[in-house]
Amino acid sequence: MTLSRLAHALETGTLDLSENACVVLIEPNPDADLGVLPTRNVTVQHSFKPSYDLFDAMGVAVTTQATQPVDVVHVTLPRSRELARGLIAQAESLAAGGRVIVDGAKTDGIDAILKFARARVTIDGQVSKAHGKVFWFDAGTAFAEYALSDPAPVTDGWITQPGVFSADGPDLGSVALVAGLPKLLKGRGADLGGGWGFLTKHLLGVPGVTHIDLIEADHRALTCAALNVSDDRVALHWADATVWGDAGGLDWVVMNPPFHTSRTPDASLGQQFIRSAARLLRPKGTLVMVANRHLPYETTLAECFGQVQELNGDPRFKIVQADQPKTSNKPGRALRR
Repeated sequence: MTLSRLAHALETGTLDLSENACVVLIEPNPDADLGVLPTRNVTVQHSFKPSYDLFDAMGVAVTTQATQPVDVVHVTLPRSRELARGLIAQAESLAAGGRVIVDGAKTDGIDAILKFARARVTIDGQVSKAHGKVFWFDAGTAFAEYALSDPAPVTDGWITQPGVFSADGPDLGSVALVAGLPKLLKGRGADLGGGWGFLTKHLLGVPGVTHIDLIEADHRALTCAALNVSDDRVALHWADATVWGDAGGLDWVVMNPPFHTSRTPDASLGQQFIRSAARLLRPKGTLVMVANRHLPYETTLAECFGQVQELNGDPRFKIVQADQPKTSNKPGRALRR
């Protein structure tokens, strides 16, 4: 259960919230127990589609951008320092005259953000628990200058935004994939976890490509993709790539799958992407993907595809082509092992 630090502060009386308080939770973890709050007047703001869908299924009011003034805003600290400051600035704006609560783990930089906040506001209280801290202060305008900037050009004119993956420019893995991209791709395909559109933009230059579905779970990144890629052959989808789409509908899939759900590498996420690609592909479909060499994807690729080969890569990245998706990976039947 997350929100344990907030729960402890409330249970001990260190922090007090009214039963009638109107509360916004910004980017809470998907396993957050909203039952620790004394009020049911709660809205969740989330840009990550799987989490958005989870809270929506729970019957919680959820949005990608809260705008209505409230009494209390709770910010779960993200990994990006710029995004963290931007979300706190938004929290101050939403809770004008109310309270801002910032909650995070040490590994996500809570000590640094607390020090940063102390230099600008009076901290009304704090609690240390579960390898992190929660602190709170009265909302004003102390963070106004750190408001999250709009999407803007960075390296080579690509449009990104603080907080999205590879916000400073193209990810090196995607650059390697573009350099080794086979020209055999044709017909309809998808860029799974397409981010702000780097791969999709280059895929449009491959002869024979007629349509690309760019699938991205981060709403902010997808907003940037809409600015980077303007072509009638591209459809943008705010969706979870591991469950999106109909089985057997695509000729090809290209991807640079994520391998972090926190600061710790998690190969299972990339493995889910591989299974999703196999599910989406037609019997003669092709997957082309890039991955860091240390990631153990070979077993999953062999489970899901009849033919797997490594293309030109480099010492850091492997580029893999997988063909003949196995029908056992389609819905309704278990994978053969």
